Amino acid sequence: MLQEVAGIKIPDSRLAKDAADILREHGDDLLWNHSNRVFLFGAVNGKKAKQNYDLELLYVSALFHDLGLTKKFSSPDLRFEVDGANAARSFLQQYQIPDESIRLVWDAIALHTTPGVAEHKESEVALLFSGVGLDVMGDGFEQFPDDLREEIIKAFPRNNFKKEIIPAFYEGFKHKPETTFGNMKEDVIKHFRTEYKNKNFCHCILHSPWSE
Repeated sequence: MLQEVAGIKIPDSRLAKDAADILREHGDDLLWNHSNRVFLFGAVNGKKAKQNYDLELLYVSALFHDLGLTKKFSSPDLRFEVDGANAARSFLQQYQIPDESIRLVWDAIALHTTPGVAEHKESEVALLFSGVGLDVMGDGFEQFPDDLREEIIKAFPRNNFKKEIIPAFYEGFKHKPETTFGNMKEDVIKHFRTEYKNKNFCHCILHSPWSE
């Protein structure tokens, strides 16, 4: 187990190790490397900005943020982000973590695909969002130190990530495409099912049960 990458200490408490074991057991190399990069990118961003944040909570948030894509934690009818957030909440409750800290982790995971909101929340929420954005879409790529970025990628390789993550998203929620209504993951469904159409917001308003 690595102890430090890019100047960031990898949490090694019993809670952190147990969280890592869950991702190792139910995820795969793609999610393992991605989740650790997300943690490190977010942590470096927090360090650069001199933000106060809980490193362990950010670590758990990163490890659980995509667990809702796995068979173990995927529900039949909830957004995958909520599945991951619920899994993290259940996990943390076993360790007598304060309710406020659990809420932070839940929000960080549930909002990690919600631009325009997550970045204005608490540090742990905003930093997870920034780490996800950098690793998935390259948000903030030019502002991130080259040497630290390369060190992180060496420790947790991308290994054709750009081509493999989209199918991984799809496999995680193809059985419940309606959960992508109103969020960016609808683009993933349409990538594989060009004919797919979710509900239309305006149609929902105009055809609501209200009489006027």
